[in-house]
Amino acid sequence: MITRSRWHTINSFKRQNALEVHNIDNREDKISNLPDSILHHILSYLPTRDVLGTCILSTRWKNLWTCVENIDFDDSLLYSSGIFGYPVNVTCFMHFVQRILQLREESDIKKFRLSCRVCFSASHVCSWILAAIRHNVKELDLCLFVEEPFMLPQCVFSSKTLTSLKLEMNCVLELPASTFFPFLRTLHLCLVTFRDDSSTQRLFSGCPMLRELAILDCEWMNLKHVAISISTLKSLTIDDLPFFGSTDDLNGCEIKIDASSLSFLKYSGYLSNEIYLYNLSPSVYASIHIPILYEKRNEIAFRAVKLFRGLHKINAARISSRAIEGLAPCMRLCEDDWNLRYVPSCFLSSLKTVTYSNFHGNNTEISFLRNLVKNTIVLEKLNIMCSKRRFGDPKKQNEVKDQLQSLHRGSMSCAIKFM
Repeated sequence: MITRSRWHTINSFKRQNALEVHNIDNREDKISNLPDSILHHILSYLPTRDVLGTCILSTRWKNLWTCVENIDFDDSLLYSSGIFGYPVNVTCFMHFVQRILQLREESDIKKFRLSCRVCFSASHVCSWILAAIRHNVKELDLCLFVEEPFMLPQCVFSSKTLTSLKLEMNCVLELPASTFFPFLRTLHLCLVTFRDDSSTQRLFSGCPMLRELAILDCEWMNLKHVAISISTLKSLTIDDLPFFGSTDDLNGCEIKIDASSLSFLKYSGYLSNEIYLYNLSPSVYASIHIPILYEKRNEIAFRAVKLFRGLHKINAARISSRAIEGLAPCMRLCEDDWNLRYVPSCFLSSLKTVTYSNFHGNNTEISFLRNLVKNTIVLEKLNIMCSKRRFGDPKKQNEVKDQLQSLHRGSMSCAIKFM
């Protein structure tokens, strides 16, 4: 039974809800009253399909999407389970992209991202990219899955508005006879195959204002000699780890890098290419990772030495334990010791802090550290971070620690700390 007081409470609750609904219905739409420029900025953070959906909100929103600065087309939804169905869904995607670009106003595009399979229609893909170029796009991000030869529109490689270009294409990178990006600051290349020395050299030489360069999982097999000489370059990342695990061919390209303004350098790979570094400033932070490839360890070791020689002026570097261990073939003597005469002179005369991560306590690592502390004359700190998986025996760990603490040191102020 519902008492009178309980009934009164229920009625009050209903009246309150009704009042709130009425207030909501009459509430002022403050978002819609914002200036177009602010609404465009808000919409630029949404996926393009969601941006288009705002046109049904009211007449105020009907045409706002046509001036949004950022456009992002991604066909990945076509391949999710239960959705894929060629040609219906593919055709819908193509019509969607085509319609969006046709109905856009003449305002500039800041960022244009396109991720799709080129096999749908190469001519349509090229027309979409051309539309972005015609709208003075600044940041062009293309992730294209190619199943046959494909060439990007030539105007991409002579754009006067591009400040960022990111290309991920599993095909040969076909370049026009003339390549010049007067204002390009960021260039990312992923999975592309460089065609030849001359076209690749034109690409790197045609970026006089470049500040960030990333070359990820690209194929250099067709090249012999390439120079990356860019005085404005601040960040360089090269990932040469084989995409499909093939490491048979070490007859790679000779890459000469001359970047006096560089502040960050990262290399990961088996050194299938020979890399020479020139004119690096002391402010460069370098991160080097070279996995051990036992069947090619001699060739890789000598290439690693050439790479490290280019780091002789820098103040800080992160070198993986695998990279250090990989140097053994060209530095080991008959008595199973290491000789540091091949190492850059900074290792001996300028090195003040060393942090050795993932230390396992094996003979190779101990031998390296023994010679390091013996020959570095200004070393102040040696931080050793022990591996927990391979160094779990406390007794063995203490024995190794005692062994390293008792080493003869070239620098009397050197402190060895285990972490």
